[in-house]
Amino acid sequence: MLTRTSTQSLTEQLAGRFAERIRTRLLAPGARLPSVRECARQQGVSPHTVVAAYDQLLAQGLVEARRQRGFYVRDSAVAQQEVRAPGAVVNTLAMPLPASGVPADASSLIRGMFHRQSDKPQPGMGVFPPDWMESTFMPTSLRRLTSTRALQDLSLQYGEPLGDAALRRSLSQKLVSINVPAAPDQIITTIGATHALDIVSRTLLRAGDPVMVEEPGWAIEFARLESLGMRILPVPRRADGPDLEVMAKYCEAHSPKLFVSVSVLHNPTGYSLSPGSAHRVLQLANKHDFHIVEDDTYSHLAPEHATRLCALDGLQRTIYVSGFAKILAPNWRIGFLAAPPGLLGGLLETKLLATLTTPALFERALAWCIDQGQLRRHADRIRVRLDGARARTVKLALSHGCTFVSEPAGLFGWVDTGVDTDALTQRMLDEGYLLAPGSLFHARRPPSTLMRINFATAQDAEFWKVFGRVRG
Repeated sequence: MLTRTSTQSLTEQLAGRFAERIRTRLLAPGARLPSVRECARQQGVSPHTVVAAYDQLLAQGLVEARRQRGFYVRDSAVAQQEVRAPGAVVNTLAMPLPASGVPADASSLIRGMFHRQSDKPQPGMGVFPPDWMESTFMPTSLRRLTSTRALQDLSLQYGEPLGDAALRRSLSQKLVSINVPAAPDQIITTIGATHALDIVSRTLLRAGDPVMVEEPGWAIEFARLESLGMRILPVPRRADGPDLEVMAKYCEAHSPKLFVSVSVLHNPTGYSLSPGSAHRVLQLANKHDFHIVEDDTYSHLAPEHATRLCALDGLQRTIYVSGFAKILAPNWRIGFLAAPPGLLGGLLETKLLATLTTPALFERALAWCIDQGQLRRHADRIRVRLDGARARTVKLALSHGCTFVSEPAGLFGWVDTGVDTDALTQRMLDEGYLLAPGSLFHARRPPSTLMRINFATAQDAEFWKVFGRVRG
């Protein structure tokens, strides 16, 4: 909070707060700053202090004044360069990305993982708290490898292009449990699930190609595809699956080459695909000759019997993508894809051109965790803990006037707050909380009263008390 006992004046503190949000893209290019009167009321300062702070932002080239309209974040590459003293240490993670057509705030959720707003639980984050993922078996798996000749063998040479053979065998057996038929040589390991999605996009698409993506959907996926120059065709996501009528119209009008889907525990709604909807999606794919990427990032939290397109299709037009950052070890950066044999050559070439190979040491350690049943037991424990957190969060959200747009399931809740969540997000930042506003999950970022909450981090009663006060 702004304080009069600080070594900085109130004006300097307020200007610094807005400057930091602009540089880390919590305030996107083109965003309107609060009016002088509104900002003064929110911050508990005089209008004169706000005017002086906005003047400082103008002098730094971070905002522009528009006559009769207010102050706006400048939308230019020059405006996004950080003003710093000579010799200052630059934290590149806090620097903004280059200006483009990408929804600018998509990166703020990622940056929030590295630069926490405070030590408070962050309901807008997309990951489990670190203490939820602590285990003894992961260090054990690494000690087993580092105490043997395997450390030398795996460290002093490049790994196999497809990925560690032991891990691919383990993954092949694991996929059998969800009825996805993938031989070890149909699996390519990657540096996380997002890398797997990127490999597929770069292999199958070219700039300007139309891609169908579920909406609401993962903000990072919208940003990633737009940065590659793809044309996003948003498909409304329903409780039983994508809007098939909209998909059919896109197919007739645009001949898309790819459909990106989260069938199970969809982010942010928590919806899961029905068998009937899955069957009709595959019919469309066969009729109009497009591939489907099924992102199963939350497979560890879902029941094994959940409907998956890859299981019904048998990896003919489908490509399966998943990873372990959400459930096990974010910094191990292990993901994978399973694909039809005819696509493997192109996908592998894209991987080799980008990363050569992937770290075999961590992949071999993960294979041991899977083979010993440690990962399965670990996921079981987290699911039980998440069930309790979800129940507590739902009660708190309902008691503070929110409603759930979809049945609470998995890690995320899709909540209607009744107010503009873009504006609410900025006010909650002042209290030390990072939210995920509903506009972030749409390709063109329309205003929204919805927000996505993380059940693991939104069970804090203090957050909801602050939320109720700030929302008004």
